[in-house]
Formats: sequence, structure tokens, C-alpha cells
Amino acid sequence: MTDVQRKFTVVGLDLSLTASGIAYRDGSTHTVKTKQKDGDHRLTQIEEAVQIAIGGEHLGLGPAADLVVMEDIPQNSHAAKPIAMVHGVVRNLLNKQGIPYALVTPATLKTYATGKGSGDKVPMALAAYKRAGREFEDDNQCDAAWLRWAGLDWLGCPEFSLPVVQRDALKKAEWPEAKR
Repeated sequence: MTDVQRKFTVVGLDLSLTASGIAYRDGSTHTVKTKQKDGDHRLTQIEEAVQIAIGGEHLGLGPAADLVVMEDIPQNSHAAKPIAMVHGVVRNLLNKQGIPYALVTPATLKTYATGKGSGDKVPMALAAYKRAGREFEDDNQCDAAWLRWAGLDWLGCPEFSLPVVQRDALKKAEWPEAKR
């Protein structure tokens, strides 16, 4: 890790009501799995996990993340409604903490990771192994890691090199007014 990379901390979130992938500030990953029987209390479980991921001196969790990158809500999916609920909780938390966040569509993330904006999760996992030597327990963690890597790249401190055409895909994402 170079000195430039140490200037920014980024968290990646692949949000879901049942299994949210988190890529922490240090690059480690985890999946927050919830149970349907817990109903809306699952939102609290996810919010607490995200709070730990983003940090904050006021909680004794170190400096807060500089940026959070989330996979955007799918537009034409049966999962959009529950994912929107999770996004509402997480965005509210980030707004209260003053942490900027970016939204990246699944197609943009796939293009950034693999050079192709469609397909299943296997190419994402292969690209993570090829570029970063990383393997993940599930696709939620893999997506979260790619979201974190995209944020670091956008801020000018990529963890590895990618072809320009793949990096250019990030221009399609919704980035906050942040220091780059």
C-alpha cells in the first residue's frame, strides 16, 4: 500500500435484506445474514454492522470512512422494494454521520471489474482473483470488495491496475462531491 492509498478509507456495501456484503476500511469482507423471522429488526442488524464498518471516533471505532460505495437499487427487480428499505436505513445513517456515498449500478460494477456489463457472478470472482489475488465466501463479499476498489480507484488510489476502458466505466456512477 502506498502513502497515497493511506489517505483515503473506503467501505463497499452490497446491500440486501437477507445477505449484505461488506468490504471494510481495511479490505476485509463479511456477509451480514439475517433471518426472515426477525422481520424489520433485520434492518437494525444491518445498520449496526454498517456502523461498525464505517467507523467513527465517537464510537471508539477509529476514523470514519471517507467514502462508502453502494450497489444501486435494481430498477426492474422483485428485490427492489426490500433493498430500498435497507438503502433508506443505511443512507440515513451515512447522512447523520456526514459520510459521502456513491451509487454504482450492477452493470457499471461488472464493466469496471470484468470489462463486460452483463453476465453472472463467476467473472467477478475470477477478476478479483486475477487482479487482487482474493477469493471470497460468497458473491455478496465479492461485489462489496469490487465496490470498495471502485471507490479507491475513483479517489485516485487504486489497489491494482485495470485497463482504461474498465476504469472509464466509473464515470457512469453517481459520485458525491468529494475530494479527489
